[in-house]
Amino acid sequence: MSLPNLPESFASDIAQERSLVTAIPGPKSDALMKRRTEAVARGVGTTLPVFIERAGGAILVDVDGNQLIDLGSGIAVTSVGNANAEVVKKVQDQVALFTHTCFMVTPYAGYVEVCEALNRLTPGEHHKRSALFNSGAEAVENAVKIARAYTKRQAVVVVEHAYHGRTNLTMAMTAKDMPYKHGFGPFASDIYRVPTSYPLHDGLSGDEAARQAITKIVKEVGADQVAAVVIEPIQGEGGFIVPAAGFLPALSSFCTENGIVFIADEIQTGFARTGAWFACDHEGVIPDVITTAKGIAGGLPLAAVTGRAEIMDAAHVGGLGGTYGGNPVACAAAIGSIQAMESGNLVTRAAAIEQVMRARLEQIQAKVPAIADIRGRGAMIAVEIVKPGTLEPDDALTAAVAKACHGQGVVVLTAGTYSNVLRFLPPLVISEELLNEALDIIDAAFVDLS
Repeated sequence: MSLPNLPESFASDIAQERSLVTAIPGPKSDALMKRRTEAVARGVGTTLPVFIERAGGAILVDVDGNQLIDLGSGIAVTSVGNANAEVVKKVQDQVALFTHTCFMVTPYAGYVEVCEALNRLTPGEHHKRSALFNSGAEAVENAVKIARAYTKRQAVVVVEHAYHGRTNLTMAMTAKDMPYKHGFGPFASDIYRVPTSYPLHDGLSGDEAARQAITKIVKEVGADQVAAVVIEPIQGEGGFIVPAAGFLPALSSFCTENGIVFIADEIQTGFARTGAWFACDHEGVIPDVITTAKGIAGGLPLAAVTGRAEIMDAAHVGGLGGTYGGNPVACAAAIGSIQAMESGNLVTRAAAIEQVMRARLEQIQAKVPAIADIRGRGAMIAVEIVKPGTLEPDDALTAAVAKACHGQGVVVLTAGTYSNVLRFLPPLVISEELLNEALDIIDAAFVDLS
């Protein structure tokens, strides 16, 4: 399947082609890396030590003049392409008017417009309300606050392999120790972890996996003690794990039957990324509350909590907010980004990207026994890498393939509890030629290294 054409307004002034003029990283990036080492805290990691000077569409241009193919989108953020014209114009117009007042002090229309768009686009036809924040972790924290206020309960249930953020509460909700949690405790209490659906490893149907999780909630936590179940419809940092069909609907139904707020963490999956506006849409799941961030604003920091009006209004006046939450410039970017998604029909384009990528990755898998699984939806695709003949994770091969791709000017990311998942998050505006060139390089890396 060919990728649908984009409107002319999506064209970038940066040629959409890979071009390497130095080694990766080049000398100017090396020099900046030395300055970074002296100036920046050691705990802030780096995937690929090249410094970006400008970017457009699906191309990153570094300070040495190399043009890299971006299959990471800043971790699912620049879905509409870097420096998208709609986003840039909205931001420029807003910056010229005012940059900040704090919505809680003197409000502005942009915040309201973003909330209206979220209430319209998120799953379900029920009456919704939204609140805006700065980051995904902040959105998750506030979703939990709202659920606790609504239910008058304390317990929060999360699942294995989950990732929800780096604040104290969201670290408690996140499953992976290193690098997210190690040495940073003690963590927030009343967080309980139950099994998820991981078809490659558990072999369970969605209903069977849901019964396993629900039994643990009932017997070990108590359904009447649970304020919220928080789950990523497709797990992000956990390795792009797509639950077996029926798992999410069964969990959602259990929550409804027991007065539990079902919170879908769509921070990485939202805004057309999976070939639907939201990943919940694939199985018709309607969450009580949904958290979003990343792809919402074309690269500017913005996050949101959207949910049923009666749940969202449970927090007392003044109980939600923050100085920068829903900053007017970020709101302008979100309005531009959502308009671009709609005008460019990026939901359909994401689904087409999946077809192109799956076909090519299946060809690679046929040659490479280390690829145990190809999974994901839309432009959120991953491969799980194991030692052939087993399901034992091969994190060393995963890291080596990623490094080889980086050396050839293709930005890829790793993920997974065992760091053995190679994940791909291309901008939804990537050209078919650029996508296939990146897949050629991934193919060569796998064949050479395995």
